[in-house]
Amino acid sequence: MNIIHRRGWDMPEHLATPEHLVFSRRALLVGGASALAMLPAAARAADSKWQHYPVPDLYPAKRNDKFKLDRAITAEKINDNYNNFYEFGTSKYIAEASQALKIEPWTIKIDGLVEKPQEIGIDDLIRKMTLEERLYRHRCVEAWSMAIAWTGFPLAKLVAFARPLGAAKFVQMTTFMDPKMAPGQNLSWFPWPYIEGLTMAEATNDLAFIATGCYGHPLDKQHGAPIRLAVPWKYGFKSIKSIVRFTFVDKQPAGMWQKIQPSEYGFWANVNPQVPHPRWSQATEEVIGTGERRPTLLFNGYGEYVADIYKGMEGHQMWM
Repeated sequence: MNIIHRRGWDMPEHLATPEHLVFSRRALLVGGASALAMLPAAARAADSKWQHYPVPDLYPAKRNDKFKLDRAITAEKINDNYNNFYEFGTSKYIAEASQALKIEPWTIKIDGLVEKPQEIGIDDLIRKMTLEERLYRHRCVEAWSMAIAWTGFPLAKLVAFARPLGAAKFVQMTTFMDPKMAPGQNLSWFPWPYIEGLTMAEATNDLAFIATGCYGHPLDKQHGAPIRLAVPWKYGFKSIKSIVRFTFVDKQPAGMWQKIQPSEYGFWANVNPQVPHPRWSQATEEVIGTGERRPTLLFNGYGEYVADIYKGMEGHQMWM
């Protein structure tokens, strides 16, 4: 195995998307009809797409340069058309089917071991936070990867907003349940709704991120609009989409894939090239859109941020 002597998140500045190429929708929204009239028809149509998404005026957000990459960002067109969203089917090409997702209205419930359970509309929640853009690697348990420009806020800020009690040890996240809208939820062998969880130490780690947008605009539906989790040191199935509920609990929650096959999809799901999936190796990964295979990095290259969480837990099966 080649040993790369550089920090896992380092990226040459020339690989980052230049700011002048990021389309400023906020300027359009405040500029009025005259500014829109001067734009090409394709640009006006692209902007109008986001009118019914939460807080479109907050995008694009300022990039947090603390989080860098060792590779180029995956092209949005590729990312938009290769992803999982099992609520709408088992195909990777789920973008069209996922447009049935209804995101208005969207309410977030915060309950469990908190000082005061509450419900809050997605627009109100996002406006209480300060949005930022982060460049993260994304590593699927199926041994493929991407690099994505997420917009959102640290999960730690939502935890602080929720005001959990001292007895809370885990954050359980739940997605919507609507089989009429999402036909995949009619498949009885999946234990719907989709649930995932983190320990409080993981949830309050600086790297844990709530994504509300990507590529300088609100989240597309196939990416889990209007709000999803991004935990880049873990395999992608942990990054639950279209969240409607955050529940603070004292017992470890079982995720959907963990319920289906615990020997293959465990609670921790930390990326490790030395621990194979029972049916394939995790030593390398295919970088989608490039045809390139790269060596998999421990914790997906984010050990500097998260390795301390797991000190003293060597006896736990932290990788699957």
